[in-house]
Amino acid sequence: MTQGRSIRLFLVDGTPNGLLTAEIMNWTGHVLTGPRSKLSELVQRPECGRTGIYFLVGPDPDNSLRPLVYIGESDDVATRLKQHNRPEDKGGKDFWERVCLITSKDQNLTKAHVKYLESLLIKNAGDVGRAKLINGTSHDYGNLPESDRADMAFFVEQIRIVLPVLGFDFLRDSTRPPKSDEPQKPGSLESSPQFFMKVPRHGISVLRGRKLMGSSLF
Repeated sequence: MTQGRSIRLFLVDGTPNGLLTAEIMNWTGHVLTGPRSKLSELVQRPECGRTGIYFLVGPDPDNSLRPLVYIGESDDVATRLKQHNRPEDKGGKDFWERVCLITSKDQNLTKAHVKYLESLLIKNAGDVGRAKLINGTSHDYGNLPESDRADMAFFVEQIRIVLPVLGFDFLRDSTRPPKSDEPQKPGSLESSPQFFMKVPRHGISVLRGRKLMGSSLF
């Protein structure tokens, strides 16, 4: 049985449409998110001067049912976000409307860690298929020690838990049950449903259009 989690949300400026922070109990990660219109305030916060992972999210003009997402990493996220805020013809990105930054409260994330996290998250987002990624293909950063890779796998799981709470669904798994790889047998219940009709007053019993007794209506 899945255990419950406690997520602490804080509205920085007291409004639901402004800057917001999120933390999960017993997780060293720290999440900061806000609209692009609040970027000047967001980059002033100390989290933006740390090493971290960030997501730029905006609408997809070709498909209203999915967002456009860019996943990046940096040693100084504030500087990188200012670059992304430039016009497209000056090296920036025009599509995004919201930003989400994930750093570590104990500041133990290194450049190698966030590069590995970036590759994992790009792969996960591609596998889930809920968004169109601007990144393209992910790079494979597998030079971390085994213990660090285990820590980063746990870090990613916490990210996938907290992001849907903040309205970012592009890493959330589908709730549909997986399809069975075993071929169905001919005449099985799923591949060939059985229909039975009975009208006692007229002595009619029909199984899939075949008369069992009495006369058939078909």
